[in-house]
Amino acid sequence: MLFQKTDDKPVLTESQRQIPQLAWVDGFSRLLDTKFRIPGTSVRFGLDFLMGLVPGVGSVASLGFSGLLIITMARHGASGMLAARMIFNVLLDTIVGFVPILGNLFDLFYKANYRNLELMREFYGEGKHRGSAWPVIIGVAVAILLVVVGTIWLMISLLQWIF
Repeated sequence: MLFQKTDDKPVLTESQRQIPQLAWVDGFSRLLDTKFRIPGTSVRFGLDFLMGLVPGVGSVASLGFSGLLIITMARHGASGMLAARMIFNVLLDTIVGFVPILGNLFDLFYKANYRNLELMREFYGEGKHRGSAWPVIIGVAVAILLVVVGTIWLMISLLQWIF
């Protein structure tokens, strides 16, 4: 399901929340994606949505925070496949987030960080949390760096052409 209904309940089990770093991931993911509720509705949002209201800067900041969550999960045994799925969620959220208005609406319902937390819970529950995620993360980090550098170059070229 592309869009999901979320609440503000912790996703991790009680034993998983006993690990300080994973408890941090649980709390921070909820802060980014489901901390607040639009009054009179069941629609939840977080700081990720609010940061997205600042064009460009909000999407980059959100990407950075989401990256911290993925790195924390990788340090605690996320498999390469799990990391790839989490990175896909974050990149989709970031790319669509650059589109004004549509990106904000997409972020309001997609909630990449919350999805990643649920993925991590499923993998822990199924015992598939072992394995190295670093090759996938390094490859995607290089790709992101190339996209960011290319975007900056394109913006500078566009501004030079305009002015």
